[in-house]
Amino acid sequence: MTPVEREGYKFYQDLQIPCYQTNRQTSLRPAAFMDLAQELAMWAASGLGFGYDNLHVHHVAWVLSRMHIHFGNLPRWREKIRLYTWHKGSDGPFYLRDFIMQDAQGEPCITCTSSWVVINEESRHFVRPEEFKELLKVGGLDEAIAQPAPKLQLPRGVEAEPAAEHTVSYSDLDLVGHTNNARYVVWAMDCLPLEVAESPLKDLYIVYNKETTIGEKVSLYRVKEGNAWYIEGRVDTKTCFAVKFEY
Repeated sequence: MTPVEREGYKFYQDLQIPCYQTNRQTSLRPAAFMDLAQELAMWAASGLGFGYDNLHVHHVAWVLSRMHIHFGNLPRWREKIRLYTWHKGSDGPFYLRDFIMQDAQGEPCITCTSSWVVINEESRHFVRPEEFKELLKVGGLDEAIAQPAPKLQLPRGVEAEPAAEHTVSYSDLDLVGHTNNARYVVWAMDCLPLEVAESPLKDLYIVYNKETTIGEKVSLYRVKEGNAWYIEGRVDTKTCFAVKFEY
């Protein structure tokens, strides 16, 4: 594993983009960025004393709730990058974590803000901030994206069209036992026309409303509005996630 380094309250990794994380234009795939961000977030949280192992003994775990990713000049296969992350306190029930990916010249190529919650692993209920006040004691003032990731829903007055169905399978699951956050973006991008999916992506917004687990059938719907595409996943008519792609 590539070593994780620390600069004050920020953690970072120096990485080289492998071929299996790229698309056929050799650019980093959005879901691959989310995989890299998730791994670094886990190590950074551990470095601050509230990582997976620290929380697991209390039968609680981190769950990603919202994310906004802004894409600039995407890194390509074999390019060297540096990925930073830092915890920046809370916003209501959410804990905020930002990311910046820099190219070899130190210029930002991807910026991201994310909102996380803590859940009880057994009941799957939220653990409120007052129960883990120590989590609020660290954080930085820097902002990769100033505003926290917003709520998201399909545009009003427009009927979404069915796009696909996906049954949650073994390869979708993460260490908490539910669908990994990046898999939803994979499902959503597969709902887009190929010429759209391969166009330069400007912003990605995602909101997770309800976890999905092995064997559940997720019905995927899509709506186009201007340069944006919305994808919503539903299980038994209940929305489990929503994605907005801005091109």
